[in-house]
Amino acid sequence: MTATTVRPVRRPRAWSWAGPLFVAPLAIIVLVLFLVPLAILLFMSTQDWPLLGSPEPDGIANFAAIPGNSLFTGAIAFTLLYTLLATVVIFGVSFVLVAISNAPRRGSKFYRTAFFLPYVVGTASAALIWLAAVNNQNGVANAILEGLHLTDGPWGFLDTPGKALFTTLTLVVWKFIGFQVIVLLVGLQAVPEELYEAARMDGAGTWHRLRYITFPFLRPTLGLLLILSITGSLLAFDQFQVLTKGGPDNSTVTLVMAIYNTAFRQLNLGQAAALSVVLLVALVLLNGLQLLVLRRGEDR
Repeated sequence: MTATTVRPVRRPRAWSWAGPLFVAPLAIIVLVLFLVPLAILLFMSTQDWPLLGSPEPDGIANFAAIPGNSLFTGAIAFTLLYTLLATVVIFGVSFVLVAISNAPRRGSKFYRTAFFLPYVVGTASAALIWLAAVNNQNGVANAILEGLHLTDGPWGFLDTPGKALFTTLTLVVWKFIGFQVIVLLVGLQAVPEELYEAARMDGAGTWHRLRYITFPFLRPTLGLLLILSITGSLLAFDQFQVLTKGGPDNSTVTLVMAIYNTAFRQLNLGQAAALSVVLLVALVLLNGLQLLVLRRGEDR
């Protein structure tokens, strides 16, 4: 007789509703808050849709009119300049503040708290504080400059394009620098101290420790902060809307302000929707490019 092996009978696995039920709330939120508005936006971009009228199909006419929109093309150049300056200044100042608050000295916790406090203030509220400080009528900043005999009258913080950009940059640095500092401090705490000790024993200087230990460990953190900084700068609206209102002479109009003005001042929802689609595509491509560069850097 030959022995026969009995194989267990495989029963079909019963369908489990547990996974879909757990995913359902997030799927509903994404559907309601992103996919549905995106579909409406794409539909609006193909319509001749005045704010106070009925929409009519317009094909790609709204997109074809974008190159001739001087307000939007001017906003592109200004927003790119603002994004470059804001990103460089915020990163530069944050590195200095991290060095101050990360050092083992008395008051380091106080520094961290002080740096982070402005971040909890809303952007519009912070802009109102800045506007109260720099206005030409009773701004405390002008009073300080006059008290120090640096000016004979109001300096005009918002009177020229350069001054308006400088004033807004100071607001943005004051408002957002705390977030950068806290995130960088958390990233630094994840670097093993043993690596620094071994590097000192091998005679590595400060620059070599930064280059070969600190920066490689901080690469994901720096990449996240870079994406958030660039994306936030490209979508800047509140600070300019409150401080400069796009002036003087539309010199500080950002991309989002151009879309807002097209929709609610020129009363052209279809054109504003087309501009929004262009901005969305640009952001997706830019963030994808940044992620690709960061991944290649990590692979190396």
